[in-house]
Amino acid sequence: MLDSTLSALSDPTRRAIIALLANEELSVGEVVDQFSLTQSAITRHLDVLERAQLVQRRREGQRRICSLQCEPLAELHEWLDNYKEFWQGSLSRLEKTLSKKRKEQGNKR
Repeated sequence: MLDSTLSALSDPTRRAIIALLANEELSVGEVVDQFSLTQSAITRHLDVLERAQLVQRRREGQRRICSLQCEPLAELHEWLDNYKEFWQGSLSRLEKTLSKKRKEQGNKR
């Protein structure tokens, strides 16, 4: 699921759709109104997001309502958290090394 999530989120329009749906459920028409793209283009983006299980569409009368699905984003967040810990540790070690070097250079003067 992680690969399909990252692939779906690689497009800025799809990321913008995700941001819209994070606030509220919207009909396909309401999503279309937020972009300068055709309904067909937005529908293709929604298809990609739906295949990645990031968006779910349901029928309400004649309208198709889009809602954000959190599970793939939670999985992505968990995966990224592993690297966050790595980078925080690396930056902490770098800070200590630089501080030590500064002290050594200060003692040489």
